This record gives sequence, C-alpha cells and structure tokens, in this order.
Amino acid sequence: MGPIVNTEQQRVWNGDEGAHWAAHRDRWEAVNAGFTEPLLTAAAIRADDRVLDIGCGSGCTTRLAARQASRGDATGLDLSGPMLEKARESARSGGPANVTFVQGDAQSHPFPPGGLDVAISRFGVMFFADPVGAFAHLRRALRPGGRLAFVCGAADADNEWLQAVLVLRDHLPLGEFGRPGTPGAFSLGGPDEIRAVLTAAGFTGVAAERVEAYGTWGRDADDAADFLLGSGPGRHWTSQADPAANARARAALTDRLRAYEEHGAVRLRNAAWLVTAYAPS
Repeated sequence: MGPIVNTEQQRVWNGDEGAHWAAHRDRWEAVNAGFTEPLLTAAAIRADDRVLDIGCGSGCTTRLAARQASRGDATGLDLSGPMLEKARESARSGGPANVTFVQGDAQSHPFPPGGLDVAISRFGVMFFADPVGAFAHLRRALRPGGRLAFVCGAADADNEWLQAVLVLRDHLPLGEFGRPGTPGAFSLGGPDEIRAVLTAAGFTGVAAERVEAYGTWGRDADDAADFLLGSGPGRHWTSQADPAANARARAALTDRLRAYEEHGAVRLRNAAWLVTAYAPS
C-alpha cells in the first residue's frame, strides 16, 4: 500500500461502512448496476488498454473493464480492505486473469507516470480531501491523450432515492446531506463545478452529461428502509437522535418508499453526472 493522505475516508471504509458494503455487495450492486453500461461505453476501453478503476469497491466494474481490455489489464484501487477482499474472492472464482486489486489512496498512490490508458470510476471520486490535487495526480498517471470517465451523484428533484432519503430531514440531523458541492456523495456539484475542478487539475475536453438509472433497494418498503438506515449515513444520523425521533424517521421513510413497491421490489430512479475528460496530448 502506498502513502495514505485521505485518512478520514480510510477510517470510514475500513470500519463499519466498508464492512456494510462488503456484507451487502450484491444489494449495492443492485442499486448501482444501471450506471455500469453508460460508464464503460463512455470509457471506450480497447483491447490493449491499461485501465485503472478508482474506488473499485467489490470490483464488478473492474472485472468488466478487464474483459474489455482483453490483451491489456485492469487494476482496481480502493481504500477499503473489506471490499477488496470480496473483489479478490470474485476474481479468483470467476476471473478474468488480467485483473488486479490494490489497496491504496488514489490521491497519493505511486502510479508510474503515463502508465495508464484509461481511468474509470463508478461513484468512487466524490470523497477526495483535495479534489483538484487528486485529479491532477490521476492525470499524471495517464498517458498523453489518456481518457478519464466517471459517474458521480447528481442532487436534483428527479433523483428519487435522494428525495426519499430527504424526508428524514424533519426527524434526523441530516446536516448538509443532499446539497450539491458539500462533502460526501454530491461533493462535485454540477457540470460547471466539475469542469472547473478537472480543468484546474490539467484535464482537457471535459464533458458532463446527466444520466439516470433505476436501482433496486429492497423487497418492499420495510426492507428498503432497513437497508438505507443501516448504511453508514443512516447509522450516523440515527445515532444522534433519540428512540422516538428514530421511530418517526423510520415510519416516514417507509411510508415514502411504499409508493415505489412493485412486483416484489422497491425501485428508485437515481441521477448522476457522466463525466469524460482527457490528459493533454
């Protein structure tokens, strides 16, 4: 493992949050899988490419990228030991052989300069302590003309899972959650802010397109509410409230999710920014 500068996120993703994502990797994949095809299409991975998957989690996107880079390779990088254990387990049982998983900090990992053709991320680039510095570090790891493609959260009124969670604000201390440009899932803000960060980091040809996909959050409203409140943010909010407030919050969230129950599942539309950029040629 290289040097770690994002120590707060290292603590989070090697603690309860990382353990939750690892234990529920199939459920999180059911939430986020709809963004995989748009991401890989935008990345335009070629057979000989050397690919980095930033914040790879349990490694689904890394393994798919490795299959596209059939004569190259794909490396998944993540801070989370628990999730990387699941990623390696999946690779051992299902391949492909040209995939590797490394524990490390994308902001400071010792990448060989110009050693990558493509860098991708599915919701793994929103937690940098220093976004401009982190993206500049990644840009230097790409060859001249190398491609960056990622998806990051879009906080807007049409993001159904976000709007469902925001009903908790009347009962729990959500703080800045859900506001664009604030720390966390929506830290990169909208297209203007994303372009400003990547341009400052030295990227060219920056483009941001809004994309939507449905995710499955549970079997029914009760199951989905349990899952959401059992995630890292949910546990953080409920730990700061008394039992009566937590009961009201759970009831409000469950009631909101009832509207999305259909055919044995709760499916919510998620919105994201699909971003592409290039290292200067």
